[in-house]
Amino acid sequence: KERVLVLGATSGVGCAIAQQYAVRGAYVCVVGRRGDQLNDVVQDCVELAARNGFEDRMLGVRADISNVNEMVRVRETLEKAWGGLDTLIVAAGVSSLQPLMCVAGVEMSTPDIVGAQASPEGIQHAVDAAQAAINGNYLGPLVASVTFIPLLTYTSPSPTILLLSSVAAVIPPPTRSIYASTKCASLILYQALQVEHPSINFTFVLPATIEGNFRASAVDNPPNWTGAPKVHEDDPNKNGLKREVVARRCIRAIDRGEKKVYIPRYFRAAQILYWLWPAFIEWRARVKYNF
Repeated sequence: KERVLVLGATSGVGCAIAQQYAVRGAYVCVVGRRGDQLNDVVQDCVELAARNGFEDRMLGVRADISNVNEMVRVRETLEKAWGGLDTLIVAAGVSSLQPLMCVAGVEMSTPDIVGAQASPEGIQHAVDAAQAAINGNYLGPLVASVTFIPLLTYTSPSPTILLLSSVAAVIPPPTRSIYASTKCASLILYQALQVEHPSINFTFVLPATIEGNFRASAVDNPPNWTGAPKVHEDDPNKNGLKREVVARRCIRAIDRGEKKVYIPRYFRAAQILYWLWPAFIEWRARVKYNF
């Protein structure tokens, strides 16, 4: 009878988590910005839950995680429907794919324009891209935590919050400077909240590259760029982690009360090695991202 709220459930790992909880018979509320995709996810969850007779346990609310009024509306929906909340999954976010100078319109690796400086317009473009990433990757989780921590604390015998973060939050990658810094900010925020709210179990999941179309949400294309976002690393759909695998690991971590989970687990050692031999990890990061 676990009551689960999944923020960022219209695609990717968030969608897979919602589906797996539906199979288990949990009460599941899925939240996302895109109404058509949200309806599809709700229908999929209903069909999965119906196999075990739990089709009446699904909710769907269209909302933006960074919008205060919309998150309050989600909370009111849960209070009315379930009387509380047990588990909060924060899986919403946006990607960024470019080196910071490229975001500002400066291609420093091109020999014939060495000496070019970022224009005021280019600098503003970088600021706008950073603000969009901050909204999705930091302010969104902040709004979610402030909105739902009291509800979790007062209505659940075992309140849990899972933040789907990224290895990039602890091992800085090239071409991901804006993304990594905003994911790091939300990770530190939730680690601090863990200290402030010891009655809530916080779980942090830090996966490597995951398959899917997450990169389509990139907010940092260079000025005047048209078409699909430029991707520096190899195709994630060939080499990335499977969404269902990451989702299962997230749920297992919640069930076990784990604190910090790296996927794959060897990235825990990579973080330690980054402290001991940073030049090696930085070189490996440049290789991974073809930088």
